[in-house]
Amino acid sequence: MAEKRLMTTEGLEALQNELTDLKVVRRKEIAQKIKEAREQGDLSENAEYDAAKDEQRDIEARIEEIEAILKNSEVILEEEIDKDKINLGSTVKLFDVEFDEEVTYKIVGSTEANSLKGKISNESPIGKALIGKKAGDAIKVETPGGEAEYKILEVSR
Repeated sequence: MAEKRLMTTEGLEALQNELTDLKVVRRKEIAQKIKEAREQGDLSENAEYDAAKDEQRDIEARIEEIEAILKNSEVILEEEIDKDKINLGSTVKLFDVEFDEEVTYKIVGSTEANSLKGKISNESPIGKALIGKKAGDAIKVETPGGEAEYKILEVSR
C-alpha cells in the first residue's frame, strides 16, 4: 500500500477543482479538437490530429495522477492541530541568521509545495525541521546548500 500523503484542505480543494475541470471541461474540448481534425481527412499527415491526441494523452495521465494522489492523501483537520506548534497548514515567519533577513513559509503537503509562492513541503529539510516547533525556537537544518540556521519568530494559521 502506498504511504499516505498529508495535505491541507486548501490543497485538497485545488486538486479536486483541477480534476473536475479536466474531466468536465478539458475532455470535451479535446474531443471536439479531435473531431474537427478527423473531419479534415487524411490522419497520417494531420499535425492537428496528432497534437490533439497528444494533449488527450496528457490530460488522461494528469487525471490518473490526481486520482492516485487523492486516493492516498490524508487531510489535516484544523481542529485536531495544536495551533501553537508548527504543523501542516502553518504559516511560519523565520529569521534567517546567515542572510540576516526574515522569510515566511507556509508548510504544505508535498503535492502542494511551490517555493515560488512560499509554500514548502513538510517533507523538505526545512519543513521537517520546523514541524512540532514553536515561536522562539531556533533550528539548524542541513540543506543542499549547506547548514542553515533559523529563529522562529511567529507561527500562525
